[in-house]
Amino acid sequence: MHRFTIAIIAVLALSFPALLEAQTESDGRVQQLYAEAKDAQASGNVTAAIGKYEEILRIAPKLSAAYNNLGALYFRQNEYSKAARVLQQGLKINPSMTTASALLGISRYQMGEYAEARQPLETALKANPRDTNAAVFLANDLTQLGDFDSAANTLRQVARREPKNQQIQYMLAKIYMRLSEQALAKMKAIDPDSALSHALSAEVMESMNNYDGAAAELKKAVAIAPREPGMHYKLGDAYWNLEQWPAAAEQFQAELSVDPRNCSAHWKLGDIVLQQNGSAEDALADENKALETCPALAGAQVDRGKALLKLHRNDEALQDFEKAEKTQPSDPQIHFLLAQAFRSLGRAQEAKAEMQLFSKLGQQARAATAQQAQDVVNATTKSKAQ
Repeated sequence: MHRFTIAIIAVLALSFPALLEAQTESDGRVQQLYAEAKDAQASGNVTAAIGKYEEILRIAPKLSAAYNNLGALYFRQNEYSKAARVLQQGLKINPSMTTASALLGISRYQMGEYAEARQPLETALKANPRDTNAAVFLANDLTQLGDFDSAANTLRQVARREPKNQQIQYMLAKIYMRLSEQALAKMKAIDPDSALSHALSAEVMESMNNYDGAAAELKKAVAIAPREPGMHYKLGDAYWNLEQWPAAAEQFQAELSVDPRNCSAHWKLGDIVLQQNGSAEDALADENKALETCPALAGAQVDRGKALLKLHRNDEALQDFEKAEKTQPSDPQIHFLLAQAFRSLGRAQEAKAEMQLFSKLGQQARAATAQQAQDVVNATTKSKAQ
């Protein structure tokens, strides 16, 4: 059972003394049955507890708390149809039972009655906006109904409150993917062979690290709209991620013929020169152009430092690496390059300190990657268990 539903059942055993509606001679018998139901439930005899609550309702059919508790017990037994029927009866008597609304919605959801589940879940969440349990089930329900925008809005509210909740982030990512697929389907319905349709399809593939597929889609987009700013750059970037340097360079050059101020194209042209052990002067020229237009482009700053190191302009290289380190202090590569620059300048102690930091950050990055992978596996398992 979903961990949230376990939590909600734990708080659903409403106390009769506080909620008992006007009764007369039956009060004593109701209280006795309630005590017996609690004892039966505490000993794990849920069937007996259910029988006690059913008897209570024969004596006091207006006692909303009994409907609430009986519905929770049916839910615990996975008897969702009975739970929904009983909870619905209780809510007719006392519509303010927020927990009963939540459990009714969850029961409807578990039965696959997604349209019927929406209203009680929305009611529960409106009454208690911090109810993460209701929000999760409502988001799942809205997803089943195809209302991805509302599902995303529901989860974003939880994410703002619980930024480290891995399950919420996982669910949001899945919904964003569905929204992307939905937008792509709508674009293709308008014009399946437009440059934008192919470009968006490529972005979906890139999000899954499918750069070969992205390149194939972007080639179609470029053929349709060769003078559209950004198209050649996107194709070049796909080739760049595939380390197909000549093809990437060709597309970046084509992009600059369309948009001479594309700083990222200049940056990556310089990077390709460095990757191929080409002329450091040529690489430096491209990185300078990139930084003239975009002074804060960290990638260009790092690559310019690499080119300057090759040209033995070590003081200037150190300045670039130090600027990059201020914006990306956790990047192990930058500390490795800082160590090289310090070593080239004869500053052995500082080089040693940077290498130690490089090693430490590298270990942390590998551990974080492993943890993220495990978190995704755990979140996937939890989602399937709902």
